[in-house]
Amino acid sequence: MCGIAGIFAYLAVAPPVERRELGRMNARMASRGPDGSGDWLSRDGQVGLTHRRLAIIDLSERGAQPMHSADGALSITFNGEIYNYRELRAELEARGHSFRTETDTEVLLQLYIDRGPAMVEALRGMFAFGLWDSRSRALLLARDPLGIKPLYYADDGWTMRFASQAKALLAGGAVSRAPDPAGIVGFHLFGSVPEPFTVWRDIRSLPAGSTLIVDVAGPSMPRRYYRVAQSLEQRAAAEPVDAVTASGRMRAAVRDTVRHHLVADVPVAVFLSAGLDSGALLGTMAELGAKNISAVTLSFAEFAGTANDEAPLAREVAAR
Repeated sequence: MCGIAGIFAYLAVAPPVERRELGRMNARMASRGPDGSGDWLSRDGQVGLTHRRLAIIDLSERGAQPMHSADGALSITFNGEIYNYRELRAELEARGHSFRTETDTEVLLQLYIDRGPAMVEALRGMFAFGLWDSRSRALLLARDPLGIKPLYYADDGWTMRFASQAKALLAGGAVSRAPDPAGIVGFHLFGSVPEPFTVWRDIRSLPAGSTLIVDVAGPSMPRRYYRVAQSLEQRAAAEPVDAVTASGRMRAAVRDTVRHHLVADVPVAVFLSAGLDSGALLGTMAELGAKNISAVTLSFAEFAGTANDEAPLAREVAAR
């Protein structure tokens, strides 16, 4: 759970990026990244990126962010994990790309060199990132297909700001705190704020499965590269299956996704309740050869000895 933020003063007459504003945004996200912190300003002062690091892949200093391409033309601040980064790296190396680190972050840079903004369609994982291309003077913002990682932005007509947390944008001091009635009403109607709204008028959430490009003319409209409902409808229409086949595919899919989630240079733990879902995840981890798995279970003193206490069954599942 890293923290990312950035500022792009895209109009030539816009005030340059203030390092102090970047610093305030970074500080507001301190809890997201205990393993490192860094920022970067372009030479012309029109672009600034900042990062709070929670190290998962390549724990060395080579994985520090913001990260830059070898020629310095590209810079990225990235939150998340790309589960198929090893496969993508092998494919890119076969196409002549060379790497200096073992990180999935550098794979993003090289994949952008290879495919441009369409790179997101090849990614499997949970992610949000801002990638600055100094050659085209454009900023690419991207969010994973399911919207697991958050990404918020604010545009005042001169400057684009983005961050992992809306409150980081507010902490910078340049974004209005005026409330947004649509976001507030949405929260009371649905129990959550519907995308792309937030409870602040000038802050929007980049929708799940979307990219947004900002160049010297300003931001484009978000582009959806993936829709969950559309994907499910297409599969169901193209290939209807019976219950037995569906069950087998579900098991294979669970094993495949758990295997990908085990890719890390740090121990991987599991939240374990008394439910079938987390029990299945833990069992699958064990089937796949994971050893000495740590599990976290929440219990409450007032539920002790009642049917609402999940700890006893969780303990039994963990023992198995």
